Amino acid sequence: MALASWMLAAGVAAQRDRRAEEEPTAAINFLVLKDDNGKPVRNAAVIMHPVNSRGKQQRGGMELKTDSEGKSSFDGVPYGKLRVQVLAQGFQTFGEDYDVSQAKMDLTIKLKRPQGQYSVYEDHPSDKKDEKPH
Repeated sequence: MALASWMLAAGVAAQRDRRAEEEPTAAINFLVLKDDNGKPVRNAAVIMHPVNSRGKQQRGGMELKTDSEGKSSFDGVPYGKLRVQVLAQGFQTFGEDYDVSQAKMDLTIKLKRPQGQYSVYEDHPSDKKDEKPH
């Protein structure tokens, strides 16, 4: 009985592997740069998630890290929608969906610095709240 279960599991795994071989995959090269000066962002987390036809993020995914030149790559991304998020300390989180439809893709991502927050507790010279009407 155990042998039959093992053979069934092996058959299912082999069928899944054959199906995976038939599905086209892509090699994606990422280049992560600073938006303000074009310099590479090292050690940024590049996170990829498949997206279904309804635009919902599916389970699973892959996280890569950029090298000192801001580069990272992955070969074997299935064709279809892919959600890419990039996180790096000191930068705004980047997120965008891409349509993977060719064997090789080069994606350049420019990260922005965080924007200043507006506070009602700080003085704002451009606000004219204390001016008296004429």
